[in-house]
Amino acid sequence: MDQQREKGGDTNGENSTPKMEGNVPIPRPFMGVKDRRFASFRMVVKGDYLDVESNSLLSDILSKRGDQKLLFADRITKLSGSGKIKQRAMMITDRAIYLADVDSYALRRRIPLASVDRICLSKLKDNFFALIIPTEYDCLMASTRKTEIVSILVEATKIKPAYEISVVFSNRIEYRSSADTTKIVLFEEIEGGIKTRIINKTYR
Repeated sequence: MDQQREKGGDTNGENSTPKMEGNVPIPRPFMGVKDRRFASFRMVVKGDYLDVESNSLLSDILSKRGDQKLLFADRITKLSGSGKIKQRAMMITDRAIYLADVDSYALRRRIPLASVDRICLSKLKDNFFALIIPTEYDCLMASTRKTEIVSILVEATKIKPAYEISVVFSNRIEYRSSADTTKIVLFEEIEGGIKTRIINKTYR
């Protein structure tokens, strides 16, 4: 299997001088493995893109559960177990990941960081990432700020080695979309972009 696992370490590899092509810096692979888009390389890190502090519905979700340290917030795309595309407001704290409805801001799912075993990414320039959660069903999502999300999750658990999240790179990702369904995401680089296919896993 074409798979590579990283744990901890420098999550973005940008502490040293980047290579140049003329006057343009060449994006360094994320964690030394994954190709990055120029937009990702140049993106300014902000953290809270939803202004949670000014949104009483979102801030109440955190305060009611005793979460006070917000690390990241933004809209993301989530693929449901039936394959439907849903928009969610994602909030990451030092304790958990929250997914809320983008219209009503009703909480749809809370994922404790301690329950996330690993994050799966392809090695190509796409926006997908999968959270693998052995005690529940997994979560396949997409975001233009995926690099920031992954870096924050790795850093947040690095100080808690009992459940430090690892990152796995492969152009074939398996995830459980529900309690009884496993799907496979296949990534392929083609002329003009990246081809992504999601298929059900069959058992013989």
